[in-house]
Amino acid sequence: MALNVYSRLTRSFVRVLASRSVIPVTRPLTTSSCWTHLRCLQHIRVIRYDGASLRNFSSSSQPSIDVSYEQLKKLLVSRSSVVIDVREPWELREYGNIQGSVNVPLGQLNGALQLKPDEFKEKYGGDMPSQSQNIVFTCLAGVRSKTALETAVSLGYTKVQHFPGGWQEWAERELIQTKE
Repeated sequence: MALNVYSRLTRSFVRVLASRSVIPVTRPLTTSSCWTHLRCLQHIRVIRYDGASLRNFSSSSQPSIDVSYEQLKKLLVSRSSVVIDVREPWELREYGNIQGSVNVPLGQLNGALQLKPDEFKEKYGGDMPSQSQNIVFTCLAGVRSKTALETAVSLGYTKVQHFPGGWQEWAERELIQTKE
């Protein structure tokens, strides 16, 4: 009985994710061995449901979603990406910011990425990225930027990355003194 309940819950979980466009279903979820392809964070993942567990397989041929300090510096110089800092405005005043980044607090990101470009520029002081433009998210230590990346993917943005070192690594590498 417990296995039957587990089986139904697991199958329901996959259906809920599929219905919310978190995972696009490529085959109907009617058999005991269901394959669902998951495109998330620029990685192709396959979740295999075999009635007892969910197994996650990832392809390693996809580019990394993480951007190194050196890569971020190059992107800022070339202006080939929009860098969005998702920290709160007081954090930028307190600690500093990466020159060339646009501040959009994480709590406002979902709405901000759905604004018209002129509204975005007026509210946040930078150009709004298109859904096909490369976006790099940053924060203090990489936690909120990862959440921001997931939010952007859920809104249809396809070329999203994040700087996992965040402001802490940036300040350390740039030898910027921050208040403690």
